[in-house]
Amino acid sequence: MSQLPDYLPEAILRLDGLALDALPDAGDSSVASAHQYCSRLARRHYENFIVVTRFLPAALRRHFYHVYAYCRWSDDLADETGDAGLSLELLEWWDAELEACYDGRVRHPVFIALRETIDRYEIPITPFRDLLTAFRQDQVVTRYRTYADVLEYCRYSANPVGHLVLYLFGYRDRERQELSDATCTALQLANFWQDVRVDLEKGRIYLPLEDLDRYHYTEADLEAGVVDERFRGLMSFQVNRTRKLFDEGLGLCGMVDRRFRLDVELFNRCGAAVLDQIELQRYDVLYRRPVLSSARKTGLFLKYALRRLWS
Repeated sequence: MSQLPDYLPEAILRLDGLALDALPDAGDSSVASAHQYCSRLARRHYENFIVVTRFLPAALRRHFYHVYAYCRWSDDLADETGDAGLSLELLEWWDAELEACYDGRVRHPVFIALRETIDRYEIPITPFRDLLTAFRQDQVVTRYRTYADVLEYCRYSANPVGHLVLYLFGYRDRERQELSDATCTALQLANFWQDVRVDLEKGRIYLPLEDLDRYHYTEADLEAGVVDERFRGLMSFQVNRTRKLFDEGLGLCGMVDRRFRLDVELFNRCGAAVLDQIELQRYDVLYRRPVLSSARKTGLFLKYALRRLWS
C-alpha cells in the first residue's frame, strides 16, 4: 500500500494489529480485490475459524470470509488501541461505514466485499450493528454484577454471529436462532472462562460478581492469582452451566441442511472441549490458559465427521 487510502481516518495509524499493508491500492474498488483481502485476513487469524469453514461448500466459504473480515476489523478497532476513547472514535467511524454500505456507498474493501454478501443473502443491518454495541460496551463496562448481565452482553457480542451464519445457510426463523444463541452464548462464556487472566490484564472481569460473593472469593484474590477451593468451586459452577447451554445448542444440528451439520456441530463441540480442558486443569485458568492442541482439534473433526458419514 503506497499511501493511506482516503477512506481511512488518520487515527487508524495508531493501531498495530490491522492488516493495513495488505489493503488494495487506493482507487482499487473491485470486488475481486476486496474478496482477496478478506480471504487473506481470515487465513491470518484464528485457526479455529479456518478449521471449521474449510469444509463448507466453496461458494459459501467466500461469504464467510467477508463476514469474518468485518468481525475481525471490529474486534481490532475495539481491542488493539489500548485507549478506550480512541476505540470509541474508531468504532463510530466503522459504524458510519457500515451504514454507508447499506446505503450503497462502499469504499473500504471489507464493505465492498460484504455488500456482495448482504445483497445475496438479504442480511439486515441489525446483527452487524449489535456487534458494535458490544465492542462499545467493552470500552466503558469492566464488571458485571449478575449472570443475567453477562448474558445480556452475550446477546450483542456473540449471538449476532450465529444469526449471520444462519443467514448464510439460508435460515431466518426464530426457532433456529434461539438454538444458535445457546451455542454462541456458550462459546462466549467458554472464552471468558478460558481467558480470565487475559481479560484481567485488560482491566476486565466477566465472572459475575454475585458468583464471586457466592464463593467468598474477592477481586483482590483474583488480582493476586489465588487458586484455591473457592476459586475452583467458582469456575466449576461457570463450566457446568455453560455446558448446559452447549447441550441445548446441539439441537440445531438436526435442523440444518446436511451440508452444514458438521460445521454446526464442530462449532459446538470445540467450545465444549475447552470446558473439558478447564476441568482437566482442575479449573486453574490463572496460570495456564486452557487451549486445544492441533491433535485434539483433528481428533474432534475425525470423530464427528465419521459419525455424520455413517448417520
